Amino acid sequence: MTQPKEQGTLYVISAPSGAGKTSLVAEMLQQDSKLGVSVSHTTRPRRAGEQDGVNYHFVSREEFEAMIGRGDFLEHADVFGNYYGTSQVWVKERLTKGEDVILEIDWQGAEQVRRIMPECVGIFIVPPSPEALRERLTGRGTDEQDVVERRLREAAQECSHAAEFDFLVVNDQFDTALEDLLSIVRSQRLRMTAQQQRYADLLVRLSS
Repeated sequence: MTQPKEQGTLYVISAPSGAGKTSLVAEMLQQDSKLGVSVSHTTRPRRAGEQDGVNYHFVSREEFEAMIGRGDFLEHADVFGNYYGTSQVWVKERLTKGEDVILEIDWQGAEQVRRIMPECVGIFIVPPSPEALRERLTGRGTDEQDVVERRLREAAQECSHAAEFDFLVVNDQFDTALEDLLSIVRSQRLRMTAQQQRYADLLVRLSS
């Protein structure tokens, strides 16, 4: 009898700007070869050094709207006049192949994903304090003070939705937060439903 193929897990990771989400996810991908990250579609122009299919899938506004009409996206949003979206087909293909997939999106996108795929695992990352967040945003040295203040207001709004996620990770020490994230991934792979598929023959032999 053919053993059913193991399904991958979809991880939806959200955080306010300055919490360190992008750096943590990049290191997760380095340390766990079974993890992949979804590449979003966007209508914004490609910037210098960006590669189609690597940084984003760059498409026209007409093509993006056609994809919306077909229901191709798990989630999508119009951000300052440009569309961004996650391909439902791409994600489900990877999960069917047994791969784990990370989506880096905001709480509103996460809400859209949960409606379509309620089995996804939500992780919210926060800084250790409002003061630490302000220091990180100011320390970048790339934003004017009014932009920093706007990002802080947006962070407060974002963090008010933290309880909608399954796990909370506090990024005080980078290495500790990274280990927490990888532990969540490992724990999901050890769930009984996954292990029963993975070790079906072993369980039969042990219980005979």
